[in-house]
Amino acid sequence: MPEGGYRVGFDVGGTFTDFVLQSSTGELHTAKRLTTYPDPSEACLAGLDELLARAGAPWPAVVQVVHGTTLGSNIVIERKGRQVGLITTRGFRDVLIIGREKRYQVYDLQIEKPAPLIPRRSIEEVPERLRADGSVLLPLDETATRGAVRALRSRGVTSIAVCLLHAYANPAHERRVGEIIAEEAPEAAVSLSHEISPAFREYERTSTTVVNAYVMTAVRDYLRLLAGEMKRRGYGGRLFVMQSSGGIATSQTMERYPVRMIESGPAAGTLMAAAYGETTGHRDLIAFDMGGTTAKLALIEKGRPSTTALFELHKVGLAAGSGIPMNIHAIDLVEIGAGGGSIARAGLGVVAVGPESASSMPGPACYARGGVAPTVTDANLVLGYLNPDEFAGGAMRLDPAAARRAIEAQVARPLGLGLAEAAWGVHLVVNSNMELATRVVSIERGRDPRDLTLIAFGGSGPVHGCRLAQALRIPRVILPAAAGVTAALGLLAADVKFDVSRTYVKKTDEVALPYLNQMYREMEVQAAAVIRESAVAGAAVQLRSADARYAGQGFELNVALPPGALAEEDLRRFRAAFDEAYAARYGYASPGEPVEIVNWKLSAVAAGARLTLPEQAPRGGADQALKGRRAAYFPEKGGYVETPVYDRYRLSPGVALVGPAVIEERESTSVLPPGCGARVDDYGSLLVEIGS
Repeated sequence: MPEGGYRVGFDVGGTFTDFVLQSSTGELHTAKRLTTYPDPSEACLAGLDELLARAGAPWPAVVQVVHGTTLGSNIVIERKGRQVGLITTRGFRDVLIIGREKRYQVYDLQIEKPAPLIPRRSIEEVPERLRADGSVLLPLDETATRGAVRALRSRGVTSIAVCLLHAYANPAHERRVGEIIAEEAPEAAVSLSHEISPAFREYERTSTTVVNAYVMTAVRDYLRLLAGEMKRRGYGGRLFVMQSSGGIATSQTMERYPVRMIESGPAAGTLMAAAYGETTGHRDLIAFDMGGTTAKLALIEKGRPSTTALFELHKVGLAAGSGIPMNIHAIDLVEIGAGGGSIARAGLGVVAVGPESASSMPGPACYARGGVAPTVTDANLVLGYLNPDEFAGGAMRLDPAAARRAIEAQVARPLGLGLAEAAWGVHLVVNSNMELATRVVSIERGRDPRDLTLIAFGGSGPVHGCRLAQALRIPRVILPAAAGVTAALGLLAADVKFDVSRTYVKKTDEVALPYLNQMYREMEVQAAAVIRESAVAGAAVQLRSADARYAGQGFELNVALPPGALAEEDLRRFRAAFDEAYAARYGYASPGEPVEIVNWKLSAVAAGARLTLPEQAPRGGADQALKGRRAAYFPEKGGYVETPVYDRYRLSPGVALVGPAVIEERESTSVLPPGCGARVDDYGSLLVEIGS
């Protein structure tokens, strides 16, 4: 990637698309636009053109563009993927239906799980069989395979997933199936499990490969459209895409592995939250990203976002085992339907909020775009937290009367509440929903939220962050500058990264070192090829690790491995490190028990240009930043009170504020409740001490 020039990041959310541009001198420009449906690329391209024009930056001067999107997850959740087929080993047609044969709620007789993405009629079996060690038990029947491909093609299938038993140990049969598909259905997109998810556990491997196939054609068409339009405008570089792991890769790589970008945008936000934490000296954080459609939460420990090797999408009530599993390296996020566009209603005598969203079209009632349902944004407008004339940087004007009508008719009147009580009820209930999700990423993972700092971002996060912290007794909140475009900023903070893994199940004293070292050399070659495709200057750093467990267990811990050729002494050290990690996680260890290593992993990371956060120049005190006062609702004060409203761009580092207060900026609004105090740091972030 060339030095100098402009770097651009843009993140597509369910309601808004966010843009950030940074010049070679570190100057930042930001923008927001409503996301366009059904084609989000319209808002992307229009917003990029507008941002570059405002910054005086011609397209040929742009050296890097990084994109974050929830397109993949939206396709899965909304079931809008193309026609997909699955070819699997004879006898394993129902693996997606059977799953793990576990009930995520043991005592609930009416539990529901997401239906498989592929109907049973689109699953074809072929005669073949490999043993667990990869040796051939039954050769592939090529005639039957051709018949299976033709049958899928006759049903209109445009993308085919191939998942044969134990293909992770020997991919020969899968490779041949791929060749036959290329001969019989050359127009079909193909996902082979040994390329997408070369790990054991049949259900998860099949599910991952099927998700990849399900989103592949739509993601490919979308990314090619974006890249082509940017090239036509004069951009000479590559389009990079954020992965769920927190690293970026080229759009060409993501066309092959779209399952890796399922949680693209939210991962970027968490990455940037960790960076903000470093600037403030707080490394143990809860990242809270509340946008227009959803709220995402993640745990950050010692400056590093928590990750998982098994990500679940579309979980039911946040219950583990209830969603669609994917074997991908991902930042461990919890996501719920709680955003500014979440629809409020009167249900069973109480206020209910979400998970349904008004999205950007028609949007909340106050958007005056045809929406009539009351939303969280409507409630916040009625409560006086939002400025109707300067919403999203003045890009649109909100209609307070429409917000009042929607809440009055559909929440207040049915429940016998006053307008302010109803709006406050909506605000309170959505906070309660997010409180449950926050407990999942903290208490359920062994961390006391009272020992952590909450960092609130996204368009709606700073409105709700302090109240959420109060409910959980979190003592501190960080409200970063440009909070509404934090995910887009995170895109520019990411390194190029590619993860590779292989399954090789052996106890530590039974590992064949020549075989293992050869396997790692092959993994290094695969990762290096992807990094070279990214055209990043400098050598990639290769980080190794392995998933291990005590023999007989069904779950693993990830422990680091050293670089270079591995020797017996390295495995002995790994064993000791595993015992230590196990004791740290579960409170005890079993040094006398044999340790079994399951998956061997490698992450190739190449650092590119770095995002620089500009320090804020002195601008004046609180008096100079005071824009005026308006009535805002704070129940501690008995209802509506005249509340000072500050211009964030005129607050100097070191300035202290006391709640109640409202702080406005282009991308978001921060609400400081009574009893809370805030100080502006050198980078413009508000460091809030939470009162009771």
